[in-house]
Amino acid sequence: MGDVRMRRVYDEPQDADGARVLVDRLWPRGLSKAHADLTAWAKDVAPSTDLRHWYGHDPARKDEFRRRYRAELDAPERREALDGLREKARRGPLTLLTATKAIEESHLPLLAELLDG
Repeated sequence: MGDVRMRRVYDEPQDADGARVLVDRLWPRGLSKAHADLTAWAKDVAPSTDLRHWYGHDPARKDEFRRRYRAELDAPERREALDGLREKARRGPLTLLTATKAIEESHLPLLAELLDG
C-alpha cells in the first residue's frame, strides 16, 4: 500500500502530506476549514460517539477499544468509506488527521494499520 501518515489537524500542512483526510466525527474546535487544507473529511471511519466516550483514551481500555472499533468498521457504510481511504493511499501519500492530542492513543494507529496492511 502507500505511505500512510498520522498527524494532528492543527499542525501546519506539509508538501509531503499528500492527501490530507480528517478522520474525526466532529469538526476540530477553533479551526477554519480554509486553514485545515483538507482533501476530504471521512467522518464515517471515525469511532462512534458512544465508543469514543466509553474509551476516553484510557490505555487500560485500548485493546477492547480496538476490537470494538474494528467491529464498527465492518458496517457497510463504514467499509465503503474505508475503501475510499484505501484508494487514496494507493494513489500516493495519505495523511490521516485528528484533533486528538495523544495520536498513539487514538483510533489513527488502527486505521493506519488497516490501510497499510
